[in-house]
Amino acid sequence: MNAPAPQSGTVGWNELDAKAVDTVRVLAADAVEKCGSGHPGTAISLAPAAYLLYQNVMKLDPADPDWLGRDRFVLSAGHSSLTLYIQLYLAGYGLELEDIAALRTWNSLTPGHPEVGHTKGVETTTGPLGQGVATAVGMAMAQRRVRGLLDPDAPAGTSPFDHHVYVIASDGDLQEGVSGEASSLAGTQELGNLVVIWDDNHISIEGDTDVAFTEDVVQRYDAYGWHTRRVDWTGEDGYVEDVDALAAAIEEAKQVTDRPSFIALRTIIAWPSPGKQGSHDSHGAKLGTDEVRALKEVLGFDPGQDFAVDPEVLAHTRKVGERGAAAHTQWDEQVATWAAANPERAQLLERLRTHTLPEGWEQGLPTFVAGEALATRAASGKVLGALAPVLPELWGGSADLAGSNNTTMKGEPSFIPAHRSTEEFEGNPYGRTLHFGIREHAMGAIVNGIALDGLTRPYGGTFFTFSDYMRGAVRLSAVMQAPSIFVWTHDSIGLGEDGPTHQPVEHLAACRAIPGLAVVRPADANETAAAWQAVLERREGPAGLVLTRQGVPTFPRGEDGFSDTAGVAKGAYVLLESSTAVPEVILIGTGSEVQLAVEARTALEAEGIGTRVVSAPCLEWFDAQDAEYRESVLPAAVRARVSVEAGIAMPWYRYLGDAGRAVSLEHYGASADYKTLFTEFGITAEATVAAAKESLAAVRQSPAPATS
Repeated sequence: MNAPAPQSGTVGWNELDAKAVDTVRVLAADAVEKCGSGHPGTAISLAPAAYLLYQNVMKLDPADPDWLGRDRFVLSAGHSSLTLYIQLYLAGYGLELEDIAALRTWNSLTPGHPEVGHTKGVETTTGPLGQGVATAVGMAMAQRRVRGLLDPDAPAGTSPFDHHVYVIASDGDLQEGVSGEASSLAGTQELGNLVVIWDDNHISIEGDTDVAFTEDVVQRYDAYGWHTRRVDWTGEDGYVEDVDALAAAIEEAKQVTDRPSFIALRTIIAWPSPGKQGSHDSHGAKLGTDEVRALKEVLGFDPGQDFAVDPEVLAHTRKVGERGAAAHTQWDEQVATWAAANPERAQLLERLRTHTLPEGWEQGLPTFVAGEALATRAASGKVLGALAPVLPELWGGSADLAGSNNTTMKGEPSFIPAHRSTEEFEGNPYGRTLHFGIREHAMGAIVNGIALDGLTRPYGGTFFTFSDYMRGAVRLSAVMQAPSIFVWTHDSIGLGEDGPTHQPVEHLAACRAIPGLAVVRPADANETAAAWQAVLERREGPAGLVLTRQGVPTFPRGEDGFSDTAGVAKGAYVLLESSTAVPEVILIGTGSEVQLAVEARTALEAEGIGTRVVSAPCLEWFDAQDAEYRESVLPAAVRARVSVEAGIAMPWYRYLGDAGRAVSLEHYGASADYKTLFTEFGITAEATVAAAKESLAAVRQSPAPATS
């Protein structure tokens, strides 16, 4: 007995559409069967929903996956990657049948989870559950900010810069806290351009979700302030894939412009697979040869054929490209009309699209007077204030710590619905200052979503110790090489009286362990300005600016032997040179501890010991320099070396070599003022001098290792 076709009279699907949906199901089963691992069940039962989005709902152009006017689609349920891959194949994004057959194999375009930048049509890397939902919130926020920059006065729905963000989410996505954090904020922000479809199939890896997930999710989203609807394909008369009902719910969601929309789609996982539907056995494992044959039989496919696609079906589904091209042409005409009426904004759009910074923008960076003690967090705030009129694409905020993080650009309105303005923060929907609330993890994912949108440059701030709370999003930003900026303040035991719970000790090492993340810890105010410049001039991956709470001295740049800040962009540079032609010892510091290296140099030089001080704000940038430059800063012949950093020494041993010593903190902090803590824990100039002498003694006692 064949499975009934989806109910799609209103949508207008014909026999080819019904066969295309069933083709999706058998391709999903075949691909996982061939690979031997994967997640076929969700891709099988969600075939009609995904097909509806790509063939009927979304504004897209497969010939130009990066078209600015497109709707965005986020498969938050990234484990069901075939839900996306097969639609990209059918729509003509460049994936072909052999790519579907190569699922989860080496060098294929169809990895186990969707990866942005790897497969055309993938908007964000998903897989870690909840991240897709939260990232999509950022994408929706970015769309509104861009509209505000380019076309703020157009009536709702009429601007070429209006689009929707669609999400397919799983039970697992909605159990992860990050999705709840972001969804709560999305409700507050009234993001009417965001539509989430929840695949409510009651199944996770451990089986029925009743063992752990029992709240009324729709009521939860009601409480968040979302527009909600239920579409139930399980009824008294059996399972009916009522595509018309889903399409109506989506259309209703599009008409709701003052709230994000949440559609609970009740499905049976793996339907209509005869023996595995409704079972967690279909969630994360292949169906098995017999079950794949049975599925094909119930769908009217030849069970002896694998990866069978009717050419007529493929020709039909790829007609979406014709519709997309027509929509793209119409959009181009609309943009041309807009540009003629808004020449200055058109110039801004061109600059944003090409990721070009304004000529001479760096001249807006502040210069700080030598001798002034200023916290680098405060210097960062001054940098942001100075850049506000120069870089309208730069925007961001904090996880409820704006006053402490110094992440608010003075005089700039908040990004909030106007009626949510407060005495402290007045705003409008197109504002600039972001308020993430106490939601560090969501903040990280939202910043990623804004960065992936591509036109603006976002930042988000919190205390450095709470980078732990956002690590999943930070790691994902590095995986994606998204140009996200994280502002982490209160960077060490220098935080002081709040004590060990708030004092990061292992965090510099932990963040440096993330490949592709630039950890930038500037030494003084002018180095902070140079660090911001270097971060903004780079788009290859995320950066974390790690800043002090306490004041640090501003060095006399270009005077008294101090170098300027040109070397900051190279990650490490000679701040103070030795009095000897070849230094006897090199002191390497970051952040607030560079001043200790400078003090220690004075003492060592007074004893006739030639000492070089190297400021190393970003080890990742330094490692990226050529060997000649690295050798010029840290010559191999100088084996006496000391690193000075108020954190664990783990990252430093590769730079210290066989005779080096580390002045570090290998335990948690305590509650006291920062001066007491640095003294009691031995993070001092005196300890640095002692470590330098130990290193020199080690060099004298042991000859240099032989070289071949």
